[in-house]
Parts: sequence; structure tokens; C-alpha cells
Amino acid sequence: MKVVKTIKEVREIVGGWRQEGLSVGLVPTMGYLHEGHQSLIKKSASQNDRTVVSVFVNPIQFGPNEDLEAYPRDLNRDIKAVEEAGGDLIFNPEPSEMYPGHFTSFIDTTETTELLCGAVRPVHFRGVCTVVGKLFNIVTPDRAYFGQKDAQQLATIRRFVRDLNFPLEIIACPIVREDDGLAKSSRNTYLNAEERQAALILSKSLKKGKEAIESGEKDAKTIIAIIKNSLQSEPLARIDYVEVVDFENIQRVDKIEGETLVAIAVYIGKTRLIDNFIIGTNHS
Repeated sequence: MKVVKTIKEVREIVGGWRQEGLSVGLVPTMGYLHEGHQSLIKKSASQNDRTVVSVFVNPIQFGPNEDLEAYPRDLNRDIKAVEEAGGDLIFNPEPSEMYPGHFTSFIDTTETTELLCGAVRPVHFRGVCTVVGKLFNIVTPDRAYFGQKDAQQLATIRRFVRDLNFPLEIIACPIVREDDGLAKSSRNTYLNAEERQAALILSKSLKKGKEAIESGEKDAKTIIAIIKNSLQSEPLARIDYVEVVDFENIQRVDKIEGETLVAIAVYIGKTRLIDNFIIGTNHS
């Protein structure tokens, strides 16, 4: 397992693999890896001959008042996590390697980024899509792996890959949770003991919404109300959004039919957490 810092090194190594006829998977991350990331790496290792894991806290996806400097970083821990999960190469560039000089070109998306996190984080998805597009061009993977926890990100990347004819397959992987139901996230490290307990209200509230749908409720407003009522029972929780949207386009729906995403963002103290479930094809 090797760690490289430059685009030139990545291209040389991947080029060597290609000459051997090997397939390549990519797992883009911002580091501070947990079992959720490891599940993506393991999936890639099972489907490809070699797996590249990028570890890069991408500055252009953070807004002015967001947690870029506070975002947790620990490369030694990440190296161990990638080795355990079966990765072959870590690409850990400096921001100046990814955005040299006067950088002015971006991948911008519409429709899938208007609601949910895109509504309150206006620069976020432009930054995500730009860095992911760059990684696709640098690594040239056969497949890239993304977690369902960031469902809007997943839908948006699928869209730009299709629209811009990137020659790779996007593989979606299920949410990995703690034993008590909390979705694994690097931001969970920001929670104190009381907040960590309070954060369980996210998965509990989504479970109530999912049970209502499985019992036959199809009205989106009713599902939203059920989830909001549950979230509001936790004093430390402050709702950012509760939305029901179609998963492909991330647009609001009145009725639950087809592939539907039920997504929430909730502040627990100062920490913003997201969670979701998808009803419909291959998910229900």
C-alpha cells in the first residue's frame, strides 16, 4: 500500500496497472476514515484488481462559515484503515496540487442541487462535482464508489457522469450505522456525550417515517409531519430540513411512488448531521 502526493505519481502507477490489464476502482474521501468508508473500499476491492483511495479535504466545497479548518484529519489512521479494507494506493494531494495558480474552471450542476443540502450550502456541490470530476480524470477508474448517506451527492454525481459522458460506473453503497442506529460520519466526533445520545433521534425519526410508508401511507406531507414531530421531541435537535423527493432528480413529490428519497438534516448542538432512506427499486 503506497501513499502519493502528486497527480504525476498517480498517473504513472495507474498507467502501469493498465498495461497489466488490471481494473481500477476509486473511493473518493475527505479522510478521517471510518467503517462506512471501509465498506466502500472493501466493495471496490471485491470488484476491481486495484483500488485507489483519495484522502483530500476539498477546500472549494466549504462555505465561508463552515468547518474547513476544524474538519478532522489523521493520515496515519487513514493509512491503517485503507490497508485493513484492501486498498492499494492513497492519493493525498495538497490543495495547491489540485488547484494550482489561478483556478477558474468548475463543474456546476442544476436541478439535483436546488433542495436539501444544496439549498443552504450554495457552493458545496459545485466544489464536490469539480473535485470528483478531477479525480475521475486523474485516476481514470472503471468504477467509483459512493455511500448512500450522502444521497444528494450520489444523485448529483450520477447525473454529471451521465451528462458529461465520463466513462465509468458509479456504484452506490448502503449506509453503515453504529450499533445504536446512528449513521457513521466523521462529524460524529464533534458531538459530546449528551449530544451523541440526542443524535439517535435522527434514525429513530426516519424509522417512524419508513414504517408509516410500509404500512401504506403514500402522502409526502404526512410522512414529513410524522418525522418532524418525532425530531421535535428531542430538545437538543434543531431541524434544518425534512424532505421527500424523487431520487433521480431530487425534486419534491406529493406522493411516494417509484424511487423516493426521504432525507433529513438536523443540528445537534452546533453539529449538522444528515440521514435518509430510499424507498423503491432495489432499496425497499
